[in-house]
Amino acid sequence: MDFRTIVDIPDPGFRIGPCEELLFVGSCFATEIGRHFQEEKFRATVNPFGVMYNPASILHTIERWDTASCKVVFLTLGTNHVYRLKETGEIVDNCQKRPSYLFQEEELSVEVCTEYLEQSVKMLRQRNPDVSIVLTVSPIRYRKYGYHGSQLSKATLLLSVERLIAQNSSLSYFPAYEIVNDELRDYRFYKEDMLHPSNQAVEYIWQRLSETYLSDAARAFIAEWQPLKAALNHKPFDASSAEYKAFMDKTMLKVEELQKKYPNFAL
Repeated sequence: MDFRTIVDIPDPGFRIGPCEELLFVGSCFATEIGRHFQEEKFRATVNPFGVMYNPASILHTIERWDTASCKVVFLTLGTNHVYRLKETGEIVDNCQKRPSYLFQEEELSVEVCTEYLEQSVKMLRQRNPDVSIVLTVSPIRYRKYGYHGSQLSKATLLLSVERLIAQNSSLSYFPAYEIVNDELRDYRFYKEDMLHPSNQAVEYIWQRLSETYLSDAARAFIAEWQPLKAALNHKPFDASSAEYKAFMDKTMLKVEELQKKYPNFAL
């Protein structure tokens, strides 16, 4: 007897290798998942110009970010709400604590969200035709819009992503939003604010993502890296003791062996 639904994750058609170069752009959920990749020693760049919540701001990061060597890009959409500076009409990525009367809040339509995402995809592929792009919608709700308004915002983003993928089947979608809302639909999987997924929920999403997106070689690397990571993070009672120095010498020898096996691996 099943007591919960399991969200199916579409095969992306590619796999992420060990220590590959990745880019994460989007909401704070992108930051959470990107950090997991960084901890496992993937060469992940996470929101290089700050957290970006809407498709327009995500495009702004892609325009400014000029590195073309990454293999996989994750774009995480948080909201379709944007803020325009009344003086110039430009969409700002951060209000920088300036008075609210300087800005006009707007909601982007499905069509406009899709246009911004199309531009981001086009720009990434102009720089690297072989880049793999993953779209995802953040499961974090926005209380300030009202819960119904937050759902409408997410629906706009989901429709935009669906439209974009229908036009370009080489894009992939990772269902983080669906996993939290359909598999983990219990408040024990949220932080105290009852809006953000808990560490346990993020860990589960990382597990589901790893199962689908990581290559066998990447999973093998992580298995070798885990005990070394634990050893390096160990806090001794006496860091000056001979026992601890011998322990660290042995650990660093194992690190050097791992670096020889995986040339892109670096502490």
